[in-house]
Amino acid sequence: MTPEQEEREGYIVEFITIGLSVKVTAIDPESLREVSIVGSPNASSEDLAQLAVRKLKYVLNRDKSE
Repeated sequence: MTPEQEEREGYIVEFITIGLSVKVTAIDPESLREVSIVGSPNASSEDLAQLAVRKLKYVLNRDKSE
């Protein structure tokens, strides 16, 4: 699988297959903050993207409160 990029809710989401796993990176283009998760290649790309975006939102909200 080649790296794929797509936008979800204004965030950039990238998928990279590494061995038997998929690394999913979500990037906020405004703050340039990025987070990554590692998931199963058997999981749907939609589920993995939602999880990565949810983690990104968590980190952005955490940074605001500090």
